[in-house]
Amino acid sequence: MEEPRSIVAGYDGSAEAAAAIHWAAQQADLRGCPLRVVHVSIWPLLTHKLGPVPGVADSGLERSAQAILEEGVSRAQAAAPGLDVQATLLHGLPASYLAEISTGQEMVVVGSRGLGGFLGLLVGSVSLELAATASCPVAVIRPDLHPGGPVVVAVDASGSPTALADACALASAWQVKLTIVHVHHVPAGYAQQNGLDAEAAAGEVLHAALHRARTLAPYVQMEGRVLTDASVPHAILKASDDARMLVVGTQGHGFLRQTIGSTAHAVLHHARGPVLISRRGSGAHAP
Repeated sequence: MEEPRSIVAGYDGSAEAAAAIHWAAQQADLRGCPLRVVHVSIWPLLTHKLGPVPGVADSGLERSAQAILEEGVSRAQAAAPGLDVQATLLHGLPASYLAEISTGQEMVVVGSRGLGGFLGLLVGSVSLELAATASCPVAVIRPDLHPGGPVVVAVDASGSPTALADACALASAWQVKLTIVHVHHVPAGYAQQNGLDAEAAAGEVLHAALHRARTLAPYVQMEGRVLTDASVPHAILKASDDARMLVVGTQGHGFLRQTIGSTAHAVLHHARGPVLISRRGSGAHAP
């Protein structure tokens, strides 16, 4: 029998990671799937002295890593009593291991930033790398949550089908409003030709996305908005100020591609609330 897909949550002991663990545990409980708490220690890359200090009980870098993992598991169990929580301690580069683990999983959840081993030496580096390499959706959680807000999904000219599917799944599970936005990009100072045709095309993209969303989530209240702006990330960030989750895709002709660019950085760094990077790789499939 095939094992159920898990939600994988990284934990490094930081406040941001604690918020991610809490969110991931509740999401796993809601979806009825296991939660796998992972701590990736970078200490073996820096030193071979991992063992306990002679004469000092419960000491050493390896024990410290194990304690961080145990703390993450405890936080998950407190957030969702009775949840099936599994623990994994790894050693090496966090983003590489998490990307490998992500294959065939429900979701990977990380904190937005942190200073511990899990998030590495650059603030947000793991979040950004996973956004480009994971094989399943990546949720980047911030402590600034908006539990009463809608799920906001940005669709590009392709309709962003995987992002739309993920957004519909979240809105259905939470029973909250779904807001679908499409940005009609008009560069500053640009005298646009065939403006009416471009506006009509943007409206058609949004109409098609709404039609698909109503099929995927028939009992969810939803609205669609065409946003006109000289900056795609500015429009999306403004529309998601109070979002419970902002969902963006990585395929099609949108702003998030295999190589993470400046707009993706802007969304991940400046969104007020959680962001779901909707990814699909080999072995992954839409919910």
